[in-house]
Amino acid sequence: MTHTIKGADIARRIRSRVAERVAETSAHGHVPGLATILVGDDPASAVYVAAKRRAIRDAGMRDFHRRLPHHATQSAVAAVIDELAADPDVHGILLQLPLPAPLDAAPLIDRIPAAKDVDGLTTASTGLLARGERGLRPCTPSGVIELLDAEGVGLRGARVAVVGWGQLVGRPLTSLLLHRGATVTVAHAHTTDLAAVTRPADIVVVATGVPALIGPEHISPGTTVIDVGIHRTPHGLTGDVRATELHGIAARITPVPGGVGPMTIAMLLTNTLKAADGDVAPETALARHSPPKAFEPA
Repeated sequence: MTHTIKGADIARRIRSRVAERVAETSAHGHVPGLATILVGDDPASAVYVAAKRRAIRDAGMRDFHRRLPHHATQSAVAAVIDELAADPDVHGILLQLPLPAPLDAAPLIDRIPAAKDVDGLTTASTGLLARGERGLRPCTPSGVIELLDAEGVGLRGARVAVVGWGQLVGRPLTSLLLHRGATVTVAHAHTTDLAAVTRPADIVVVATGVPALIGPEHISPGTTVIDVGIHRTPHGLTGDVRATELHGIAARITPVPGGVGPMTIAMLLTNTLKAADGDVAPETALARHSPPKAFEPA
């Protein structure tokens, strides 16, 4: 039998714990606040931000939101980030991606202070993760680790295949797994003989953005499979894994939807709470990172 990992249930428990902690801090006048920045009119981005804002309010946090038009300049977005970075009531800042052309996301993300980088995407946060120092981690990779922990899947010494080398999931997840003592092999959609990489693994995490890439030919009996992908098709939502074909082979598998997705918002709330508590980074040069003063106007 293949066990379905119910990420929605695990995320619900995490969000409940966050809400309890927020109620405690709010009773003493310290209310965590998260700022979301939405630039343009991308429908998917609007849906994602709306879901995050609902979760913020449900947790009892303060909801700071800024919406800018699609023609907003690089300097205008930077000014909003700097304003929020200087606001002591704002503990976390999230710049929703992707940004409309011709905006350059990387320098804008790097204007977010490491202590408020609840997405864990700045150069400073990436450096803290690479060095194994305390900091805010990217939400989806953190959610994968939380899923594995909740299911009692041991990581120390485990052979893990990470299929996908993206900035949002694959790379930071590899670092998190290495810090937990896993033996990690990294592959991607163009890896020659991908099955030769994934079959020996105890855990396979797939985040390629390629629908139905992984099937029974890639998995050995007893493997734990984490599907990070999500795609809208005429037949409904699907992931990077042909999940129905793995039942009876994999020991555990995440569904799409209801697996990794709910964990992302749960970890966003967790990061915001950590930022509000000041439990984010040691006193290092990276933690004191300040945003660049110069930028190219659009």
